[in-house]
Amino acid sequence: MGKKKVMLPANEVDLATVKYQYDKIEAPHLTGFSLKLFVKLVETPLIGSLIISRLKKDNKMIEMLRNTVIPEPPMFKPEFPPQESESEVIPLDENGKPEGRVELALKSLPDYDPANSFIADSSSPFRYWKIRDYAYAYRSKLTTPSIVAERFILAIDEFKTKKPPTPLLISYDPELIRKQAAASTRRFEEGCPLSILDGIFIAIKDDIDCCPYPSKGGTTFFHEVRPVEEDAPCVARLRTCGVILVGKANMHELGLGTTGNNPNHGTTRNPHDPERYTGGSSSGPAAIVASGLCSAALGTDGGGSVRIPSSLCGVVGLKSTYGRTDMKGSICDSGTVEIIGPITSTVEDAILVYAAILGSSTAERIALKPSPPCLPNLTSHDSRDVLASLRLGKYTEWFNDVFSTDISAKCEDVLNRLLEAHGCKTVEIVIPELHEMRNAHIVSIGSESASGLYPDYEDGKKVKFTLDTRTNLALFQSFSATDYVAAQSLRRRLMYYHTEIFKKVDVIVTPTTGMTAPPIPPAALSSGETDLQVSGNLMRFVVTANLLGFPAISVPVGYDKQGLPIGLQIIGRPWCEATVLRLAAAVEELCSEPKKKPSQFYDILKED
Repeated sequence: MGKKKVMLPANEVDLATVKYQYDKIEAPHLTGFSLKLFVKLVETPLIGSLIISRLKKDNKMIEMLRNTVIPEPPMFKPEFPPQESESEVIPLDENGKPEGRVELALKSLPDYDPANSFIADSSSPFRYWKIRDYAYAYRSKLTTPSIVAERFILAIDEFKTKKPPTPLLISYDPELIRKQAAASTRRFEEGCPLSILDGIFIAIKDDIDCCPYPSKGGTTFFHEVRPVEEDAPCVARLRTCGVILVGKANMHELGLGTTGNNPNHGTTRNPHDPERYTGGSSSGPAAIVASGLCSAALGTDGGGSVRIPSSLCGVVGLKSTYGRTDMKGSICDSGTVEIIGPITSTVEDAILVYAAILGSSTAERIALKPSPPCLPNLTSHDSRDVLASLRLGKYTEWFNDVFSTDISAKCEDVLNRLLEAHGCKTVEIVIPELHEMRNAHIVSIGSESASGLYPDYEDGKKVKFTLDTRTNLALFQSFSATDYVAAQSLRRRLMYYHTEIFKKVDVIVTPTTGMTAPPIPPAALSSGETDLQVSGNLMRFVVTANLLGFPAISVPVGYDKQGLPIGLQIIGRPWCEATVLRLAAAVEELCSEPKKKPSQFYDILKED
């Protein structure tokens, strides 16, 4: 008796009474022998269920999901109210040719001045080569895609033999890269490149189909049960633009982790400190961009998996609105929280790649009724006025809930500079039930992952999964239908709160992660690890955009005292990618002082 709780309807909650909950995840940090023993126990009938039940009870999951009456009906995937149209934007035709959209995206960008943008002097301050830098170099005959390809292949070989090794790609064929580069070089010689993306080197995360490579999802076996027959639509769109697809980038196994740890293929190292994680699960895509080897990469983001590694590696990661990109051809194509998104070194490059890959599936267009995709017109005289009118929502207690004050101080400084430079006002907001949101997200993504993986798990493949994947699946398989429905009812409550918040602000701003890149325990390299406290710190701010389907971006804004990158996250209204990208470009411009050169960096345009 006395266990039952009843929530007030969301529209009756008094925000003045909301108190921020500082979460402490109750779970052991395990690696090596202790992790092996733990997995053996949780997979043992009766003992395992007792351990999982205790973990869920200690973290108040049972109380929230089974003992609470939630008055709202479930929302089984994001449902968005109609949105006001954005100002000073360039609309894109998602039914049109990708190269046509990229051409419009190019027109949305400020003029490219080689004298200011193309730095051939090695003594100049460090900066990443942008897509337009490569395009200028190719068109000016300073280099060719074939020359860059040879340097790329050399660099990948060097990264494999580094101490410690840095496995960026899981599947990779030098001859296939040379063949694509030769075709691109011929197009430039004939004066007919396919788009500004022609000859641009892009890596694809190992859970997105890219022929002829297998999609292993970071496992040792998944390609055996799920053959690849064609490119995913987003990859096919890049291919029509002339992109050079370099292979399948490393990742946390099946996307079920936030660090990027992978005992199967080796753990990708953070280019800023090889003794630290990149973040995950899109570890390889973020590291290959941050290392200077690719202008862009595609990742998937179901729980911050594009934005977390982008933040930890000091690059840009864009999560579009749920349904904006077609998920067909990805391992996680049937969930309700996941998108495919670009990781790039600059916001400009994110705009160009996003323009190429966007396009909803037929089913999502019918269900979600998306607004037409748009890009910010950064060349417009009125663009600064639009920027000045933006209201930035900040929940201060949440914003400051970080592992190091270096993070909150750096992000706060950027908000102050936005006010000074552009007049962007910060508005204090309150977001109820953030603890409930985190649990609703883990039940949603966990149940959906378990549903897709359980047949292979039971078909004798269990022992082929890594230990931390097996730990996660033991938790996910414990969720009941009751838990899942309760999580979706919480999703509707949280959508109501955010819809009300977005009547007062245009975006919500937070740090991207609650900590910078965590160190890699040596024992974790061979056996993996489970550290839910680290996962909680890394995921604290990102799951809102996944559970509720909002667009979001991580933009690098500086470094902590250890020289590790810090990211600022901008969360926008549904379908309002243009607003998110406009503000991100302004943040990037304010933080344009010379970046810290990653210790593991390879300049593939630099002459020998």
